Amino acid sequence: MNGPEPVGIFDSGVGGLTVPREIRERLPDESLLYLADTAWVPYGGRSLEVIRERTLAVGKFLEREGAKVLVVACNTASGAGLEALREKLNIAVVGVEPAIKPAAAATRNGRIGVLATEAMLRAERFGRLVDRYAVQIQVVAQPCPGLVELVEAGETDGPSVRQQLQALLEPLQRAQVDTVVLGCTHYPLLRRTLSELLGPDVTLLDSGAAVALQTERVLRQTNKLAPDGQGSFRILTTGDPKRVSGTVARLWGEPAQVGHAAV
Repeated sequence: MNGPEPVGIFDSGVGGLTVPREIRERLPDESLLYLADTAWVPYGGRSLEVIRERTLAVGKFLEREGAKVLVVACNTASGAGLEALREKLNIAVVGVEPAIKPAAAATRNGRIGVLATEAMLRAERFGRLVDRYAVQIQVVAQPCPGLVELVEAGETDGPSVRQQLQALLEPLQRAQVDTVVLGCTHYPLLRRTLSELLGPDVTLLDSGAAVALQTERVLRQTNKLAPDGQGSFRILTTGDPKRVSGTVARLWGEPAQVGHAAV
């Protein structure tokens, strides 16, 4: 591709744009290429093998597009395919994982909740995180079918959204968790509504800032930080560009030019 080598980023949909926003805030000079795999959204209900194969296909596409590093802005894809990406690609790969470690450190009563996709909670990677960082912590893991679809439709509040969220939050509230991990990059877009439903005494944690920091570390280690100058930001989708552009505008309050990617 023409221009500076971008940081390649992908998620199953537009919700993962929470990650490049964090990267742009930390690394404004970097050019970013974001792929929303909306033709395959949601990943969460698919088998881990299917997610792994799709993750590899998207990662290879972004590498061919000239990405100098790949950021997997999707907990589900990271849980299923991070090792395969690192084995098959010739560029560094940064994954995202539920913020179990900071949640275990932040909890005051030793009880944390995790909101995530069904596939993320099935992944061995999630179990390893809990075993490593939360051995003496009560972890209430709640699968959240349907939440990704809500965000992809641009719906982050309203009576029906709150009703769906309240049903998912009931096990966490019953367990009296005081810290909740947003284990999907779509979920920070529901943060305000979740916070109102859970109350002021519950801390919400996500991984966006940590991913941006790790991306900076990798770029420094590989001597690939961009020189000074405002970086560009491109968005591609495997689905309908007009629909994705409209969803981005509803979620972020700003227009977006979206191109199509055949993956």
